[in-house]
Amino acid sequence: MDGWPSSAERMIIILGCPRSGTTLLQLMLHAHPRIAIPPETRFTLDVYRRRAEFGDLREAANRRRLAEAITGPRNTRYRDLKLDPQETTAAIVDGPPTVGSAVGTVFRQYAHRFGKQRWGDKRPGYYQGIEELARMFPNAQFVHLIRDGRDCVGSLKQMPWYKLDSYHAVSTWAESIDYGRSAARRLGPGTFYELRYEDLVADPPRELSALCEFLGEEFDPVMCEPRRVAKSAVPKFKTWHQNTRRDVNAASSGSWQQRLEPWEAALAETVLGGRLKANGYELSGAPRASAGHLARYAKVSTKRRLAHRKRTWRDRLRRLRESDSDVAVVTSDSGAERGGSPAGTDS
Repeated sequence: MDGWPSSAERMIIILGCPRSGTTLLQLMLHAHPRIAIPPETRFTLDVYRRRAEFGDLREAANRRRLAEAITGPRNTRYRDLKLDPQETTAAIVDGPPTVGSAVGTVFRQYAHRFGKQRWGDKRPGYYQGIEELARMFPNAQFVHLIRDGRDCVGSLKQMPWYKLDSYHAVSTWAESIDYGRSAARRLGPGTFYELRYEDLVADPPRELSALCEFLGEEFDPVMCEPRRVAKSAVPKFKTWHQNTRRDVNAASSGSWQQRLEPWEAALAETVLGGRLKANGYELSGAPRASAGHLARYAKVSTKRRLAHRKRTWRDRLRRLRESDSDVAVVTSDSGAERGGSPAGTDS
């Protein structure tokens, strides 16, 4: 595409509501001969939001502190990448002085582990941090996977790690749609791509071919067999992803009808109805949710969106004190930086 760098220099970022199939899509892309997408790492936005803690990254000692913040804590899940932390630290210390370049170094190492040229990251909750991610990686391509919100809510209820209630689950899907659509308008069709989970599992070759065209890559049929790479790309402790080790199928589509209680289905269709229909999902005709359930949902949704808005404005205010030239850019496979200033602590 005119005006864009080569595809190898464009990070791929997968996002969507939790339980929308982002792990399946991760594996499909990871199966591509040129692309490597790791399991969720949890350090990308964390180190960006903590960037002031590391000080002036022109100093090697501060780049080392940044590297250790990625490779050291267990909750970053760096260990799931099966990389050598000493090699990663050395590469970050020797690399460009930006947080974005440090993060990119890790993903590039992961890609090299599989002999791949292109790299990316996947985390459902990235829909909340699109603006920050685009600042870190101005050349990135975002892929938003959308699934029937009722199925997402029903699946979240089954997850051992999900500790919130159905009001939060419904609000999560609404946010993923709203923030995703806002980003699509802002970033444009060359940067932001949407596809539906139901279409993906119904016709993988068609949907993956279209996705590859967006990414500037050649479609490879091996992408339709993600189970072949699931063993090496999905950590064993994530037992809730067992279906990724099977052939692609649409068996879970519509499972909300068995998983949701009548009041949950009514709430979902009452508050998500317009979004569901806009994305091609038919409503079941469930009755309108009760006033009590709607009031509880409104309280939860308002609180969540206010928290997101506060986080966004705090970051914007912080950036007013930072130089635009400090913005990091995606580094090429050779490690050369495509612009930006070596003087920044931002990314």
